[in-house]
Amino acid sequence: MQKLEIFFQMTAGRLLGAFPREELRSLLLPAGHAPLLARRRAEMIISRVRIVAALFALLTPLWIVVDALVFTYPVSIMLAAGRIVTSLAFGLLALSYGKSTKMADAYRALAMLFGIPTLFFIYSHPLLSHFQLVGPAAAIAAGYAFLPFVMVAGLSVFPLTALESTLFALPVLLAEALVALMQLGMLSWSSHLGAFWLLFLITAVAALAGMSQLSFMISLVGQASHDGLTGCFSRASGEELMDIQFHIAARSGAPLSVVFADLDNFKAINDGFGHDAGDSALNAAAEALRSNLRAGDVLLRWGGEEFAIILPDADCATATKAVARLRERGLGSRPEGGRLTASFGIAEHLADRATDWRQLVEIADQRMYQAKLAGKDRCVGCAEQG
Repeated sequence: MQKLEIFFQMTAGRLLGAFPREELRSLLLPAGHAPLLARRRAEMIISRVRIVAALFALLTPLWIVVDALVFTYPVSIMLAAGRIVTSLAFGLLALSYGKSTKMADAYRALAMLFGIPTLFFIYSHPLLSHFQLVGPAAAIAAGYAFLPFVMVAGLSVFPLTALESTLFALPVLLAEALVALMQLGMLSWSSHLGAFWLLFLITAVAALAGMSQLSFMISLVGQASHDGLTGCFSRASGEELMDIQFHIAARSGAPLSVVFADLDNFKAINDGFGHDAGDSALNAAAEALRSNLRAGDVLLRWGGEEFAIILPDADCATATKAVARLRERGLGSRPEGGRLTASFGIAEHLADRATDWRQLVEIADQRMYQAKLAGKDRCVGCAEQG
């Protein structure tokens, strides 16, 4: 796997050298994708899988009529049986994974979407090759040989990395090779190699199309999920991240802390020095908060001058120390020259027995207001609640 990763990075690095390194890695490999991107990608892949599966569930049995007109018994009956089974499998797939936002389910759905026609190809193509067919029957039978080309071209419908496209195309390529070995005495090696080479080229083009879709999705998710002024995650995307992190913590029993920070006397900055000065203060505070967080922590602009911080794997003591460090290092300066301060509230899902992320956020928000009422420029955390 490591050698395959190096190969993809070297090859794509030459072809896509204009891309930043991190974006290029995101196009090559799924590891390291942000949770929001993974969720959006899973939703899109599953949605498109279900649409395609539903379409094929309807179209596959309709072709039985064509088979019955051009093929004689027992070929038409055997093909009809294969098509009915295939159509039922597509129908079940179209009804599956409707509410999932997990990439694991997206992979399973995509594997089934490609696995169903691959099995039908392995069944039907060798079957037809054992009968002497002429005229329209021979022409229709030749069309069955193009099913792998249709399947790998279908990869272009999905926002996939280069590695994912390769792995999903691999069974189709192996099926083509298997059928070629089964028919070795009927066609020359040059015919098989030519077909396989064309299949490989179509796979490469489809993979590039999928990477292009993924690149566009990365850009859209990045723009939609971040606040334009401060560069923090927006509230809408922050709520999704809260939900993701809370479910992870609840399943694993790991601590999860949320910190609310509200800049003190911020209205006075806007009223006395204008909104440009207020925007500068917000940017300075966001940068100060961001620079003092761990790699896995998430900073959100919750609204106005209020920020929220998600601290995975951080208990009350860890979160309290993190806030103390933030306050010690400061959040920047006010336009009149004083220190820019904030009031903080901390909640932790185990210590506070929060049943969902909304309750956890509400507790942190209430404690932030307690800090305001107690005189501002201070922190109220779960430790203070006894």
